[in-house]
Amino acid sequence: MLKGRSLIEPGNFTIEEMDALFSLAERIEEDPAYLRESCRGRLLATLFFEPSTRTRLSFEAAMQRLGGSCLGFADPGSSSASKGESLADTIRMAASYADAIVMRNPKEGAALLASRYSPVPVINAGDGGHHHPTQTLTDLLTIKRLRGKPGDKSLRDSVKGLTVGFCGDLKFGRTVHSLAKALARYEGVKLVFVSPPELRAPEYVTRLLQREKIEYLETTSLEDAMPGLDVLYMTRVQRERFFNEEDYIRLKDTYVLSLEKMETAKKELIVLHPLPRVNEIAIEVDADPRAAYFKQAKYGMYVRMALLASIMGVI
Repeated sequence: MLKGRSLIEPGNFTIEEMDALFSLAERIEEDPAYLRESCRGRLLATLFFEPSTRTRLSFEAAMQRLGGSCLGFADPGSSSASKGESLADTIRMAASYADAIVMRNPKEGAALLASRYSPVPVINAGDGGHHHPTQTLTDLLTIKRLRGKPGDKSLRDSVKGLTVGFCGDLKFGRTVHSLAKALARYEGVKLVFVSPPELRAPEYVTRLLQREKIEYLETTSLEDAMPGLDVLYMTRVQRERFFNEEDYIRLKDTYVLSLEKMETAKKELIVLHPLPRVNEIAIEVDADPRAAYFKQAKYGMYVRMALLASIMGVI
């Protein structure tokens, strides 16, 4: 179904296609031997023009667990991009060696551009402050696994009636933009945006929610929002997205999730974070059973295994 397809933003796949990916990821989680060696002889190019730990390593782990191999770079300074090579030429070159390309780039729209020059599938691993669709798949699978009910047949069943809160840098946070856009496809979801005025969610996100008739609330108070949340998606204030260091220093500690704040939350709450964490979640919160961000990172490997197996056509 997904063979040969690129993934640039969450809307590239239908709801049914995403459900199929989640089902495959769950089967892989339950049976680690399933699809082992299915990608033997295939190569994945990982081109990271921006720093990454979880996304790059989880893609490489996913490919290797499927029996395939990886090549690429984690620092553009070690590639011909440092010599002035265009993105189009880099993509054409990588596509001649690999069966699929995973790329992270600091420029919005870079992944879409890459897909137009590539004869093999391109997976967007983050383009500036725009989209991060495989993180969105990770987030949705985590919500389905941890907040879904045994009888749920699809993600639609699992998210219906949930209130999902986003806290922190909502202006530049590509993971927030991608997840909010994905959740807007499901009825019965309510979103709460918690941020300082300077880091509010962009208008294109809120306009989309209005168009899809998704209920949402904007507030500056995490304390006021906490009691009503089923999912809390914390984000760091991203230093690399600021042009003014003074603004970053002023805003970076606006929200810190502590055990004291967790006391007012629901017992069934799950706390997610795309990571890396700086200081927006106190270390003490890690011991709370509602802290799910490290489980979330592991689900990311399973869903990327499902994605790679699907676009490479081995299932």
